[in-house]
Amino acid sequence: QVQLVESGGGVVQPGGSLRLSCTASGPDSDYYVIGWFRKAPGKEREGVSCQSTEDDSTYYARSVRGRFTISVHNDKDKKIVYLQMNGLKREDTGTYYCATTRFRTLHYCEAFAGHGMDTWGKGIQVTVSS
Repeated sequence: QVQLVESGGGVVQPGGSLRLSCTASGPDSDYYVIGWFRKAPGKEREGVSCQSTEDDSTYYARSVRGRFTISVHNDKDKKIVYLQMNGLKREDTGTYYCATTRFRTLHYCEAFAGHGMDTWGKGIQVTVSS
């Protein structure tokens, strides 16, 4: 079974950068899409960015395009998924979760607030504040 552990969150000023990491251990044959979601107070969970492990196609939420970059790296028996976040804004504040799905589609990243994703990390806090 896949296990996901996030790291790299923290407090940053507007305009700053952070890089989140998600270490995925376990059989990578259990999933075909891996990515990041976030939950801000008072808002619905949303897909931020995901990548297909089959063809490397990606999805970015409109609010982060041009600022965030997802990348997936193989490290021996693990995958590490990075989310490089530049030009951070206050509205990027929230708890960020790494997630995977066995479905061969990025659609569950784009819609349904993450329903359809099979496995979730515990989440990590990102706060953008001056």
